[in-house]
Amino acid sequence: MSGLQKQISGSDSKTLMSRKSFCGSNSNMNQLFRPEFGSTQSLANHERLWHLMQNYLPSDKKSIQEQIVNHVEFSLARTRFDFHQVHCYQAVSHSIRDRLIESFNDTQLYFHEQDCKRVYYLSIEFLIGRCLQNAVGNLGLQDAYTDAVQELGYKLEDLYDEEVDPALGNGGLGRLAACFLDSLATLNYPAFGYGIRYSYGIFKQLIQNGQQVEAPDYWLEKGNPWEIERLDVQYPVKFYGKVVKRHENGQEKSLWEAGETIVARAYDTPIPGYMTFNTIALRLWRSVPANEFDFTSFNEGDYFKSLEAREKAEYITSVLYPNDNSYAGKELRLKQEYLLVSATLQDIIRRFKKVRRDWSTLPEKVAIQLNDTHPSLAIVELLRILIDQEGMTHANAWDIISKTFGYTNHTVLPEALEKWGVDLLGSLLPRHLEIIYYINLIFLNKVSAKFPGDSHKLSALSLIEEGPVKKIRMANLSIIGSHMVNGVARIHSDLLKTDLFKDHYEMRPKKFINITNGVAPRRWLRSCNQQLAKLYDEWLGTDEWVLNMDMLKTLEDKCEDQLALIQFMKVKRNNKLRLIKWVRQYCNVEVNADTLFDIQVKRIHEYKRQFMNILYVIYRYLLLKDTPTEGRRKFAPRTVFFGGKAAPGYLNAKRIIKLINSVAEVINHDLDTNHYLKVVFLPNYNVSSAEIIIPASDISQHISTAGTEASGTSNMKFVMNGGIILGTWDGANVEIAEEVGLDNIFIFGARVEEVGKLIDNMKNSDPYQYIQKPLWNVIQTIRSGIFGHDHHGLLDSISNRNDFYLVAHDFYHYAQAQIKIDQLYQDKISWAKKAFFNSIRSAKFSSDRTIHEYAEKIWNIKPIVVPQPTQNKQDRFKIQK
Repeated sequence: MSGLQKQISGSDSKTLMSRKSFCGSNSNMNQLFRPEFGSTQSLANHERLWHLMQNYLPSDKKSIQEQIVNHVEFSLARTRFDFHQVHCYQAVSHSIRDRLIESFNDTQLYFHEQDCKRVYYLSIEFLIGRCLQNAVGNLGLQDAYTDAVQELGYKLEDLYDEEVDPALGNGGLGRLAACFLDSLATLNYPAFGYGIRYSYGIFKQLIQNGQQVEAPDYWLEKGNPWEIERLDVQYPVKFYGKVVKRHENGQEKSLWEAGETIVARAYDTPIPGYMTFNTIALRLWRSVPANEFDFTSFNEGDYFKSLEAREKAEYITSVLYPNDNSYAGKELRLKQEYLLVSATLQDIIRRFKKVRRDWSTLPEKVAIQLNDTHPSLAIVELLRILIDQEGMTHANAWDIISKTFGYTNHTVLPEALEKWGVDLLGSLLPRHLEIIYYINLIFLNKVSAKFPGDSHKLSALSLIEEGPVKKIRMANLSIIGSHMVNGVARIHSDLLKTDLFKDHYEMRPKKFINITNGVAPRRWLRSCNQQLAKLYDEWLGTDEWVLNMDMLKTLEDKCEDQLALIQFMKVKRNNKLRLIKWVRQYCNVEVNADTLFDIQVKRIHEYKRQFMNILYVIYRYLLLKDTPTEGRRKFAPRTVFFGGKAAPGYLNAKRIIKLINSVAEVINHDLDTNHYLKVVFLPNYNVSSAEIIIPASDISQHISTAGTEASGTSNMKFVMNGGIILGTWDGANVEIAEEVGLDNIFIFGARVEEVGKLIDNMKNSDPYQYIQKPLWNVIQTIRSGIFGHDHHGLLDSISNRNDFYLVAHDFYHYAQAQIKIDQLYQDKISWAKKAFFNSIRSAKFSSDRTIHEYAEKIWNIKPIVVPQPTQNKQDRFKIQK
């Protein structure tokens, strides 16, 4: 029995208990629902309704089975003769969702009764992953559901694979947001996540002839049993139009007369906490037309026009990250961002106004966190509402805003900072452009007062970037409008202060802090690596380490226990066998579990340097070919895995994928060396495949050029699962090295403070001087055509003074680190010690620690624990006299 079952059920997890108070006799007309919530609502008009809702769903096996088959028949309309595994998955998911809704409703009621401050986390992405396994685990019902489903003729583990990954994100930004929701619920913080319900993800990655091919990712094809469509929660969202000026009582007022209105409709996904009753929600917005149907056009025979408004509205939330190479693409993306903030703020304000209070108290009840700049228009939108609709002065409104918002930056690359053309923003959101100019005027007056005569400061800090195309700097807006700005790893936060936002830091130094990222141990260890989690349960005698990862540090004595290390590596081997099965199914490649699994899975980008990795693979292949058979023993047999998507318009990233697959085609079919080296590209990398890939790693590569990766979170997941990192002094690698010790991580390459000078030297050097002979041999081998003839453009990125990510400089140090890895892997016990030590020293990288820091340093919120339902009737019932 899990800790959650014990907490809720006492000694008997199968007890059918009443977790909601009920009306009892007809004479008790004033009894309260869950009296500990403090409700004052009379039951006089709803006695029968409340009586029927008196109990929570029971969790004994028979009751679970009845609920499942009820959903099969009544929710899915299936019969016993037409009931397959996918239907069982859907019915099981509905039955779990029923339980989550019970907890969610009670949680929201309790938060309302306590009138507590809530945090609202706004993100354009939420990569929440599959829900069934996570929900069953967090509710402590895995054993009960396993038995119940098995007697129905299915395996719970097989049902997990029926679920489709919600395609609501692209990478680390969205997965971080999902981990944060898990921790917020688990730690009992009152919170809501807000995002967009995309119909299609960014794309489904196919590999054809070695090249990435993008296919639509319609993840909703089989429905989504986890979401709750909120037909009663929808808000108008306006675009275009004009701003009308009028005068009232000697004051100029602005009225935005919109040219187009659509509706944002809410869809909620319950997010359960682990070993707690609290359940929060991710609220996603879908765009729908304000007017369903143009009946006049239909009657006139213009059938296409009659549906035009509907299609135009639904386009807005149709695809994650529409291609913004055209004006129409940019406009659609900006519409997505404004829809998110407009609907969210209307929802927040509605909740705030449930209690009659002064607007000045908003920061005491509301904390809004901007996950990167995509939701930064929320600052302008709230200012518009307070000034135009609530009649507040700019000074008072800005005081409220500057205490309400926080901004998390996720990049150190200036070119990655979001900017919007003035003409585009002015056309789509004319009133917002006016407000941005006004914010900028007042702010630059403050800059001039602090730095008189400093034109550089005025130019750098302005919200407006001058040039042939004037643009709004959304990062500057986010910084100006927030009371706290945080980086996501210590080295990243330092770079914000000394480089990227140096002028902002000098303006308001106390505004900038660091909060290093983290990942949810429930999903990224307990769920995806169940054998290792059970081993930790056994060694510690409890599963409470899932909530307090520091407990794993007490297992350090196991590093000297050879039997314990053998058990640990047996788990690793089983995870490798699981990945081999996946690779056989999706890649049609046979892999040996006794080889070193070397894995690099992440978004394909030049700064992440998958290119350097595949160049080394070629170098290693050439070494093997040149080494006599008896001398090859110094090379640890290795399987190198790559995975990740390239942005559709990113040519060099696509070229890297092509090169990887071309190299794999040659190496994997070379009978002379393929038992020493194989290469596998893992297609369509997502959360679900990551849960199989990450626990199987021996080495994971995080080799970005120093100063380019803000933090990374996959490095944390690999370490948590007993993988060893090969990485640079970049992002969270620095802090991981501090936690696990330099003896347990392989670090190489230029440091941040060296990069600028090295790039300048490269620009002024002959390519033959800065590219050493081993790398030249690799380049010449590629040019020879052995791996095909379409890689010259990619090679030019490092051989014509264009090596801005220092692939050539770091290659030699990278190759030297690989020699050390080979040597260590030959000593299985020493390898096991380091891998095991990595896992038990990963506590710092739990998102629980991260969320506690946000709560304390930025949001100023406290945990609100929803009272647990109890077995004691006297505690459950309270009669009002």
